[in-house]
Order: sequence, then structure tokens, then C-alpha cells
Amino acid sequence: MRAPVVAAAVAVMALTACGGGPSAEEQRAEADAARRAARADSVAQAAAAYEAAAFDTIQWASDNDMWERGGVVWSFSCQTCHGSDGMGQGETAVAASLEMPNLVAMDWDKAGDLAAIRRSIYVGHESQMPSWGLVGLKYRDIDAVAHYIDDLLRAEE
Repeated sequence: MRAPVVAAAVAVMALTACGGGPSAEEQRAEADAARRAARADSVAQAAAAYEAAAFDTIQWASDNDMWERGGVVWSFSCQTCHGSDGMGQGETAVAASLEMPNLVAMDWDKAGDLAAIRRSIYVGHESQMPSWGLVGLKYRDIDAVAHYIDDLLRAEE
């Protein structure tokens, strides 16, 4: 029984070594397709789980408390890709050549729309944006960082 398994493994190795298997480029393309499919699945799950009404009950003692919490969330969850200034040049984005949106640009499509910002943070995006609502951010944290982005980061630009 063992001989056929060994023979098959040797045959696969020989084909791969002789160029009979998928090329490195084909393997990368397959891996990228698998990652995109997994991201699409996560985004779909997050979109199905998202509850906009959950934000209706969030209350803050003060705007400063909300912005302070938003700044903490930003620094731990967002800044690495979007940069400290929100312009999309964070360390991870630059190192991996990821194109991040400039959240402080005058023409940013979510500017002034807290509901859209909250949903985007919770659901994520199929390109690179994590589905933060599925990976650990609570609605309260999402609310805080959405306000931080729209009220403070955008005001500085």
C-alpha cells in the first residue's frame, strides 16, 4: 500500500520540478483568488450581521470622552493602514503597496455621513479593509472612531 503513495508523490515532485505543475505566477493567482473569495465572504457575513439601529442607543458622557475613545481605536485599529493623519499612507499600507482612501480628502464619498462611515468600518471592504465588526470592534468603538474620523481628522485637513 505504501509503495503506490510514494510513487505518486515522486511523480508529482518530478512533474513540478520539470515544469509540469502550476507556475509560481499561477500559484500566486490562485492564492489571490482564494483570498478575494474569503474576503468577499467575510464582507457578506458582516453586511448581514450589521445593525444600524444599534448606534441609536449609544450615549457618551461628553464629546471629549467619545473623541478620546475614538483616538484610541484609531491608533490601534486604523492608523497602520490609513496613517496617523487619515491620508492613507500608514506603515502597513506603504509596505504592502496597498491603496488606501484618503479619509480627509474634500471629495471623500463618506464625508459628513456618520451612518456610512460606521457601516464601512463594521462591514469592511473586499479589497483590504477588515470587517471590524466581525473581528472585535464593538458598536461603541465603531461609533467613537467614526466620530473621530469625521469630527476631528477631517477638521484638521
